Amino acid sequence: MDANQSKLRNPFGMDADCENCSELCGSRDRVVHGYGDVGGEFLVVGTRPSGAAEANGIPFTGAGAGERVQSIFADLGFVRSAPDAMEPDVQNVFFTNLTRCRHPEREPTDREVETCEPFLNAEIRMINPQIIVPVGERPLRELAIEYTTRRPDSFDVDAEHATTIRGRGFELVPMKDPAEMTDADADAFREHMRENVLSRDYRQTKGRQSR
Repeated sequence: MDANQSKLRNPFGMDADCENCSELCGSRDRVVHGYGDVGGEFLVVGTRPSGAAEANGIPFTGAGAGERVQSIFADLGFVRSAPDAMEPDVQNVFFTNLTRCRHPEREPTDREVETCEPFLNAEIRMINPQIIVPVGERPLRELAIEYTTRRPDSFDVDAEHATTIRGRGFELVPMKDPAEMTDADADAFREHMRENVLSRDYRQTKGRQSR
């Protein structure tokens, strides 16, 4: 945790009553901003809050996909609480989404992702991560298009899962949608992180010291 950080939930005090997307304001239960260590070298980005995450108000929490992601990052040493914790005890990692609101019947539109982009851009700028983990196809494409030189149609999360993509100022380590991930996929992600990310000095451009 950053020495000056006072809370894990929405630590940057982003607008909890955002009304920029009219179709989402009436259907959401709450706005779900980022959660975690503001000094984290790892940033995990999904598409939108799940139903369980919306109920908790914290990204990547709750039964199913949330617990799976929490379990994976606990095995890697970033989460010190049980996978079903409603407010996880995390270190060196920050969890967030492309969009902060959930429509119960559909995925976010391109317009909604674009409207929410300043929130994510602000988190990336303030956290300045070394590694970004896009979770699912859409976050991979959105982040890779913005921060790499590859063609948009060259990205496929199934092919890129548990690999490293060099970006501008950081690296991307894509993860399949946890709802579609097999146990073998989860093991492959853990192994890649241990053998190819955590085992080397990924802090070279950031100059941080180990916590």
